Amino acid sequence: MSDNNAQLLPYEEMLKAGMHFGRKKTVFNPNMERYIYSVRDGICIIDLLKTQTQLKFTVEYLKKVIKEGGIILFVAVTKQSVESVKNLADSLGMPYVLDRWLGGTLTNFKIINLRVKRLEEMEKLITTEAFEKYTKKERLLFMRELDKMKKKFDGLRKLTKMPEVVFVSSLKESALPVAEGKKMGINVVGISNTDSDPESIDYVIPANDRSKKSVDLIINSIKTELAANK
Repeated sequence: MSDNNAQLLPYEEMLKAGMHFGRKKTVFNPNMERYIYSVRDGICIIDLLKTQTQLKFTVEYLKKVIKEGGIILFVAVTKQSVESVKNLADSLGMPYVLDRWLGGTLTNFKIINLRVKRLEEMEKLITTEAFEKYTKKERLLFMRELDKMKKKFDGLRKLTKMPEVVFVSSLKESALPVAEGKKMGINVVGISNTDSDPESIDYVIPANDRSKKSVDLIINSIKTELAANK
């Protein structure tokens, strides 16, 4: 393990976070074999030295994207990754999708972009005198609709053009964004557990994506590296 990798993500911290615990051998994806250290009690154990290498490789790529003015769309559809991924995206001024992927976010980008603009128009309306002329019931219904719009499109405000990269916090749970990204020729980066196919994306971080501690450690290390590079 090199000094650079150790500084990026200390091996001991990775162990404490349970980052090395993969899935059962019965759901193992053969394409993950090169990232496996061993199998213990039917559980695949991830080679954390390779995780360090892949993380370093991935971070360098993301730094290059940001330096060139590219957009990274961060996607967190698992509850254990929502908080840290949102913090990462916010720290970089990048767009994000939380909890649920909206079909067509990439393949129907123009429509999604129009919905984001509609959200912003609604927000402006409530600050005007025109909104005061609405009846109490109309204002209530309007605010309910505004809340729904925020939940769906709030994180996409900064998606002003097609992103250069889609980052997924769990490859297994992100089939739809991965498929849309590949269809649109966008590079995909993601955390891949042992039951996922790393060949389906461009930059792989092999790690336990079911543990919040594991995911947080990875996401926070990426945040530290990329924020320092802004």
